[in-house]
Amino acid sequence: MFEVLLNKIKKKEALIGIIGLGYVGLPLALEFLRKNFTVIGFDIDEEKIKKLNKGESYIKHIDSNFIKQAVFSSYFKATNDFSKLKGVDVIIICVPTPLGKHYDPDLTFIINTARTITNYLRKGQLVILESTTYPGTTEEEILPILCETGLKVGEDFFMGYSPEREDPGNKKFTTANIPKVVSGVTEKCLTLVETLYKHIVVEVVPVSSPKVAEATKILENTYRAVNIALVNELKIVFEKMGIDIWEVIEAAKTKPFGFQAFYPGPGLGGHCIPIDPFYLTWKAKEYDIHTRFIELAGEVNTSMPYYVVEKTIKALNAQGISIKGAKILIVGVAYKPDVDDTRESPGLKIMALLEKEGARVDYHDPYVPILPKTRKYKFDKISVPLTTEKIIQYDAIIIVTNHSNIDYSFIAEKAKLIIDTRNALKVKGLRSGKVWKA
Repeated sequence: MFEVLLNKIKKKEALIGIIGLGYVGLPLALEFLRKNFTVIGFDIDEEKIKKLNKGESYIKHIDSNFIKQAVFSSYFKATNDFSKLKGVDVIIICVPTPLGKHYDPDLTFIINTARTITNYLRKGQLVILESTTYPGTTEEEILPILCETGLKVGEDFFMGYSPEREDPGNKKFTTANIPKVVSGVTEKCLTLVETLYKHIVVEVVPVSSPKVAEATKILENTYRAVNIALVNELKIVFEKMGIDIWEVIEAAKTKPFGFQAFYPGPGLGGHCIPIDPFYLTWKAKEYDIHTRFIELAGEVNTSMPYYVVEKTIKALNAQGISIKGAKILIVGVAYKPDVDDTRESPGLKIMALLEKEGARVDYHDPYVPILPKTRKYKFDKISVPLTTEKIIQYDAIIIVTNHSNIDYSFIAEKAKLIIDTRNALKVKGLRSGKVWKA
């Protein structure tokens, strides 16, 4: 089984099946296609399947042309018929791993996916988990489910873990040129995983076990979460001292060693940084360890939307305006600049908090024309245009996401009051009290 599958992978004859065609799964599928593999994409979202099979992209930074070419040349097909898993040689799982209501890991998607795979798992297949999760998930949660089939890992089928490192919208780093950490449950499993990814990425980094690979991903994002929490806290401290945190960071990053710049903001967004550290804190409790440092960072970051709202209320009061009934425009609801991804966006939390205070809230985002329903929020709103007639209607404008294609000078000129959470306004000569940094 091993030699047959290894040769298929080496010759690019292995049929690749990718489960979950979102911000991780779709770019991965396209990279395999670019390297001349044949790919079947699996998803439960019928709209995604219809669009892909028409050659259309539903993710802003992914061009439709290559999808169309792959579909029409029969190298790629999307489907919700999971019985086709039986025919693929490699199954890669790229489904969400969100948090529950109480910040505990929600493995529903990957557990359900594993159970679906068991219906079709056969000898000679390689299964790889890419979804971010806590150390131990691959071997403690997913592997036992697959072994319920009676097949033996390392002999009949093979399994590994390789954490995704996607950064949506990043033009410098893409799937192909980001080193890939790889692992396997057994030596043969690792060999297969390593050989597979060597075809599509610039470098593979093999590690000793799936636990190490899982911990690597958690470390990467916890590192960022902790450092962002630090500058968020310092922003509040320095503000009390009359010091601009942004100026401090610009000065500090001139040091050529021992410092990496992180920037404050209205809260964390995206599917990784706001979530992954909590996966580790949850798992640590199994070992009677209380991760105080990580949990404190989480508290700081999750408090930032509340800080922005408090700052907005204070700024409005200074203008003699009550938050109740105030008209407020949120500029940017994507979780970071120049993408259409609203997952865990602090902008949504800020909108909900403002409406709870009685404000009337609209938003503008060139990449999000209609607010999608999320696990937490269901707003019935569409993006309003940034025109003079619109801007002057609002009592305050809050800049949450600093998209590069927004004219901030125009906003600064027309708006009555601006709360800038991203240091987007670098316009001199503004009326005192018109711009508040938050």
